[in-house]
Amino acid sequence: MSLSHRAGYVVGVLITLLALVCQARVHSHGQFVRTEGTRFVVHGSDFVFNGFNSYWMMHVAAEPSERHKVWNTFWEAAGAGLSVCQTWAFSDGGDRALQISPGVYDERVFQELDFVISEASRTGIRLILSFVNNFKDYGGRPRYVEWARNAGVLNVNGEDDFYTNPTMKEYYKNHVKKVTARLNTVTKIAYKDDPTIMAWELMNEPRCQADSSGRMVNGWVQEMASFVKCLDNKHLLEIGMEGFYGDSMPEKKVNNPGYQVGTDFITNNLIKEIDFTTIHAYPDIWLSGQNDSAQMAFMQRWMEIHSIDSNRILKKPLVLAEFGKSNKDFGHSLGARDQYLITVYESMNKFERT
Repeated sequence: MSLSHRAGYVVGVLITLLALVCQARVHSHGQFVRTEGTRFVVHGSDFVFNGFNSYWMMHVAAEPSERHKVWNTFWEAAGAGLSVCQTWAFSDGGDRALQISPGVYDERVFQELDFVISEASRTGIRLILSFVNNFKDYGGRPRYVEWARNAGVLNVNGEDDFYTNPTMKEYYKNHVKKVTARLNTVTKIAYKDDPTIMAWELMNEPRCQADSSGRMVNGWVQEMASFVKCLDNKHLLEIGMEGFYGDSMPEKKVNNPGYQVGTDFITNNLIKEIDFTTIHAYPDIWLSGQNDSAQMAFMQRWMEIHSIDSNRILKKPLVLAEFGKSNKDFGHSLGARDQYLITVYESMNKFERT
């Protein structure tokens, strides 16, 4: 979801969908999170988590007067029993940019990402770090296109060239190398060696208008997933997908909210270097013309079918990485929002039991 749509949302509870009941939080940051079948494990024990999305961590930390918000958020989250945070390891051009231009980084901002990781470690919270955005917020694919055009790269016609253009793919790979090899100035641990990082995310919500089937994105995911694992085989890797079905199993497209976005939940996640699957869910945007009951029914189907497919076809853990309900919806009330969240949690418990 772009930031313009995120405004007004209760967003981003990261929840393992296939094993919901957790008896104890795992704090052993000396151990990396692994997967065994459809389970996350740490040191041989199940790792089941509730978490949160705070994409803004590095950006906020780069403003000295706001830095306290980072550790406040981590401490409050830890106190509430949350143990995983998803945040962004990119900011491409613009205000407080991490990557000012291709391969040119602001060391001061990078040190704030060091700070974010060190604070997460201090509070017993693990991180999922994303490498780039699909949308223009904090640069994203549009910034890579801008950089390529400014460099005189030929035949750059639009944002979807990001997936196939050799120059933009090299920009992306160089950023991945820079981040994974980074030596944290606070902890003195290289990112690729730090168990505080639970996983890398290839992109926040990849989409592709040029090829709705999912094949173009699939080629990019295969190439980049292999590249990341060559640099770092200690950490888990996920794509950052919303969960839309593509052409590989046409009968499943009926579960989409009436359209495709150029990804394929099945084939994209079958790539062996991808360790777990993700879904996002915003039925009040995707089905904006339908009532609360219809949107809730869609949400329940969306969770159920992806839970089944992750378990039976993909045989990988599934994380419900984002969901929410906007306070800008017509007729919004706290009671309706709370009931929506309660129903989502109850549905997940039901899926876990079955």
